[in-house]
Amino acid sequence: MATIGDGTRDPEVFAPHEEPKGWGIAGVTVVSLAAFFVVLWGISSYSHIIMPAFLALNLVIAAQPLQRLLERAGLPRWGAMIVVLVVLYLLLVALVGMLVWALWVAADEIPQYQDKFVDLYDQSLAFLATFGVSADQVAASLQGVLDPGTVIGAVQNVAGQLSAAGGQLAILVIALTFLVFDLPGISSRRAVIARQRPRLADALGAFSDGVKSYWIVSTVFGLIVAVMDVIALLVLGVPLALVWGVLAFVTNYIPNIGFVLGLVPPALFALLTGGPVDAIWVVVIYCVVNLVMQSFIQPKFTGDAVGLTPSVTFLSLVFWSVVAGALGAILAVPLTLAVKALLVDADSRLSWLSIFLTAPDAESKRDRRRAMRLQAARRP
Repeated sequence: MATIGDGTRDPEVFAPHEEPKGWGIAGVTVVSLAAFFVVLWGISSYSHIIMPAFLALNLVIAAQPLQRLLERAGLPRWGAMIVVLVVLYLLLVALVGMLVWALWVAADEIPQYQDKFVDLYDQSLAFLATFGVSADQVAASLQGVLDPGTVIGAVQNVAGQLSAAGGQLAILVIALTFLVFDLPGISSRRAVIARQRPRLADALGAFSDGVKSYWIVSTVFGLIVAVMDVIALLVLGVPLALVWGVLAFVTNYIPNIGFVLGLVPPALFALLTGGPVDAIWVVVIYCVVNLVMQSFIQPKFTGDAVGLTPSVTFLSLVFWSVVAGALGAILAVPLTLAVKALLVDADSRLSWLSIFLTAPDAESKRDRRRAMRLQAARRP
């Protein structure tokens, strides 16, 4: 810098040979964005391995209370681990069995409604003709969708996805086995982290609490919603009511838009068998049940343990679906919780960002849980 008359340097005047040190904001931003996209590319490329392993981690975290309960009941630690592993295996078998049964029944029953599909198609053409849309225009629009090549390609795509699902299930089972037997060492590792990185330990504790609350509550309310949907479909006489109940249970794990995915097939079959009135009733019942259960009752039970705002939840669904596919949609909330815990909550410099991600009163509830964990850790 240049000097003033008294020999001091003028901070406003820079000598030509002096340059600011460090990368600067622009350099840090470019490098951070490049690293961010490299990580996303890695997750997307290896999602068939990462997502099943992360799902296994979620299931093991959700099963932690069961292991503690068994150990308090006097069961040896190794016995509690085996029981937890068997329970998780049974849950997977039950879920996969329900999906296979639903697909089997649907594949057997749907061809019986081919004539009704044709009638609905003809009625749709007649309805569109009243607006000046000819059958030739509709056929031209659907030519690329309904030609044999497209159908064969769709079948091959489904077969490939089923094959990939088998590989992901194998990874899930293997990861579950190893993670369950790692459970006894979690407490000691958490104590070491708490001594060296207390903020990181607290962030991981909040992530664990959020995952447990999310999966347990989503499962319970998914069962409740599925039962209510099945009862309504049986009353209306909609075919394959139990199949659509299984679909409603599975899609309940997909936030925000899951019920829409579970609504379309039963509404379509209600339209085929009972006409527009039954289809409207299905839409109304599904909307009322899901609005009341998922928008008013379920959040009260979940509380703010998950702590994400509705907009962040929806954006995370879209983001992780693009990055990791179907499993990314199911794991959207836990994945966002993991990113928030490791990159936001664990770094005091980014605590301001948590304000935009977290529900209004989630911070106070998290502080209460933190105090409870500290009291539990101080007990002899």
